[in-house]
Amino acid sequence: MGSNQKANNSRGGKSTQLRLIDGMTYELIPLKNVYEQAEFLPQASTISITCSPAKNIEATLELCENFLSKGHETIPHFAARMVESEEHVTRIVKRIEALGIKTVFIIGGDADQRGPFTDAPGLLNSFLDKNPKIETVGIGSYPDGHPSIPEAALAESLIRKQEMIYESNLNGYMATQMCFEAETISGWLENCRKSGVTLPCHLGLPGVVDMKKLINISLRLGVGVSTRYLKKNRKSVLKLLSARGYNPNKLIVPISNHADELDIAGIHCFTFNAVESTTNWRTKAINRLI
Repeated sequence: MGSNQKANNSRGGKSTQLRLIDGMTYELIPLKNVYEQAEFLPQASTISITCSPAKNIEATLELCENFLSKGHETIPHFAARMVESEEHVTRIVKRIEALGIKTVFIIGGDADQRGPFTDAPGLLNSFLDKNPKIETVGIGSYPDGHPSIPEAALAESLIRKQEMIYESNLNGYMATQMCFEAETISGWLENCRKSGVTLPCHLGLPGVVDMKKLINISLRLGVGVSTRYLKKNRKSVLKLLSARGYNPNKLIVPISNHADELDIAGIHCFTFNAVESTTNWRTKAINRLI
């Protein structure tokens, strides 16, 4: 490769890194420290608010209402196993319409089942049947696989959810679960594109998280839930606990070279409510790139 081509690739990579980091979505968890840490968010941030298995969907919607009043855009997560009934789905739709929320994120979730829904496709189907006045639906995806769901079933579910979103004339995106290997993510996305998945991808990666705080959050979410989370994300958690530490740039830099061709449209940042340290990293990364 000639020096001019290398320089062009470098500029293109930095431009893509800047685009991804500058517009990233902050995932927050409904815990006591969420308001304190949210003070460190940049103005008019996009916040994705999870469904904590230790609480309920109302806690997620209350956070959405609070952060909307502060000028942020909010994306509530709705975990299928935490939805209690079809009537509950109707109440959720009415609430998000009243709040003016335009984007939602539908997942299966790690909670014990509380109603008729066992997975994301089932809830998504019910939700869309209510004709919610929204614009975009986000769904989960698994570059590293899932410990209890076969690869073929994951691929089939992804296509099925995509079809439901497009049939409802809505925009959609898929956010990846944590995976630290750029080659794994790129290879998985290449296969997705070949199989007909056209949803833009939001790259899921952790922010800058203090390990003691991460462990404390895990305990506060409940031992059973933490065990399921660890099982599903074992490789990722071990990477976070590595003695060498974790730097988000180690994933963003290599994958940025393929982001445009694979339609990686954004970053879904798992902050674990460590917003201050994550925002400090983001600011330094942006300053390095401009």
